[in-house]
Formats: sequence, structure tokens, C-alpha cells
Amino acid sequence: MDHKTGIEKKAQAEERGRSISPDLHCEILDLSGGENLTELCKREKKIKETYSPRVSVESPAIGPTDTADFMNAASQGKLNVIDKYLADGGNPNVHDELKRTALHRASLEGHTAVIQTLIEKGADINFKDQLGSRAIHWACRGGSPDVVKALQSLGADLNARDKLYSTPLHVATRTGHTAIVEYLLSCGAKINSRDREGDTALHDAVRLNRYKIVKLLIAAGADTNVKNHEGVTAVQQE
Repeated sequence: MDHKTGIEKKAQAEERGRSISPDLHCEILDLSGGENLTELCKREKKIKETYSPRVSVESPAIGPTDTADFMNAASQGKLNVIDKYLADGGNPNVHDELKRTALHRASLEGHTAVIQTLIEKGADINFKDQLGSRAIHWACRGGSPDVVKALQSLGADLNARDKLYSTPLHVATRTGHTAIVEYLLSCGAKINSRDREGDTALHDAVRLNRYKIVKLLIAAGADTNVKNHEGVTAVQQE
């Protein structure tokens, strides 16, 4: 496995786990091989993913709006501040030290109206941050299906890769957002794409014990025989 830079290690650590439960190992063998192993594989737990929309209270924008206010407004969903900054000729693609734009922030925090305004006013939907993540990657981390749908309708590439070669499907799987995984699959996202380590979304789902996502991926045709760069398939991970 490749040695990663400090930044890449941090990003990988946020999204990956290192173990697979015996229950899920048995379950995926049962699903992919067609053998009846149910008796040997009793489920002890279920993982539930929920999404709580973020709500912000807007206040009147008074006086000139600087870049910091604009970026914070994107995170907080303050559309009036966004409008004023852009009306004053502000750059919609201004970014922080990690090259994250207002669009990245709004996508993470689930502010669909802000996203639509930013793109209408010239924000680059394909702008990459320091790790190569686009707005669609951040939307998948944030967990709002509505934001993912909005970005897709506005032209986001559902198979875009970051510097770790991770696709939105990888990100949604690692962060456990089942509804987003389901939506990406319904839109035809490439299910067997491999990241820099050769892992598919199924590898990630099994490693992280994402029961529901494992079932979704297999039902959608994920290849259980794909090997990562260590020569390991999803079902062989322990």
C-alpha cells in the first residue's frame, strides 16, 4: 500500500475504519455466493444513518461584505450576505488556505439555495480543493441527498475523483450516507471504481460494517471478486 502524505493520511483517517465484523463477513458471503449461511451469521447490530437538516436564521446584511463574511455565510446558509457580496462584485470562487470555496462549504452544510445562487453567479462546480475534492464530494460527506441532487442537476460529475482517486460513491459509503449511495447508484454512478489503494466502494462498505450499503451495492451489481492492490477482495477482508 502506498505511503501517503500527511494531508492524505488525515483525509483517509476521517473516512475509513480498519475492521470487519464476523457477522458482516458471513452476510456478504451469503449474498454474493448464493449459499445459505444465514444460520451461521446472526446479526447483532444494525447501523442507522440519519440526516438532520441545518437551519440558520438570517440577519440583515449591513455595510460592506468582506471575504471572511462571505465564506462564513456560505457555511451558515445566510443567503442575503451571499447576495450582497456577489452584487458588490465579489469573486464567487474565492477560497481559503485549503482551497475550499464557498460552494464547498455550502455543499457540506446542506444549503441548497446558496449552492444554486453561487453557481448562477459564476461559481465553478468543478473547482478542486487541496485534496482534489469537488463540491459533489463535500455534499456526499455532508449527507444531504437534496444537495447531491441539486449539484447533479447543475452538472456535477458523479464519477469525479479526488487525489486519492475516491469517487462520490466512495465518500458516501465511508461516511455511511445510505440514501446518497442509493441515489448515486440510481443515476448510474460507476459502482466498481477503485481508489488509489485499489478499493471499491464495496471494500469500504464491508470494512466499515455498513450493512445496508453492502446490500445496496451487491443488489446493484457490485463485483465481489475485484481485488485491491493487496490482492484482497471485499469478502476476504478480516
